Amino acid sequence: MRYILALICLTAPALAEPMTAAEFEAWSTGRVLDFTMNGERYGTEYYMPGRRVKWAFTGEDCVNGFWYEREPREICFIYSGDLTPECWHYHKTEDGIIAEYLNEPDANEYAGVTASEGMACFGPNVGV
Repeated sequence: MRYILALICLTAPALAEPMTAAEFEAWSTGRVLDFTMNGERYGTEYYMPGRRVKWAFTGEDCVNGFWYEREPREICFIYSGDLTPECWHYHKTEDGIIAEYLNEPDANEYAGVTASEGMACFGPNVGV
């Protein structure tokens, strides 16, 4: 099963250079982050040490995964059960972080990323 993140489609904003892997790791490790589309949360991800993650679409089971840097400033995720990388640029803006989806470069797809109060897992990988 493929875990493709739902995305927010906007006109391409003027974005600063993406975060490096080191910047992204320092910023994300130990955090639970919400991903939003049109102001609605569609998923949450917990960033653990060692570049490990736990992802869940809102109301669905959690899946484990990891992230790595594929190209300079390109952060890619692999989730259990699917070896297809999901790759992003993470940009710091005045309003926070914007994630730019790279798997479909002509789509201009962006997600809002904000700190979360917690994560609920409904399946066999319960808890965080």
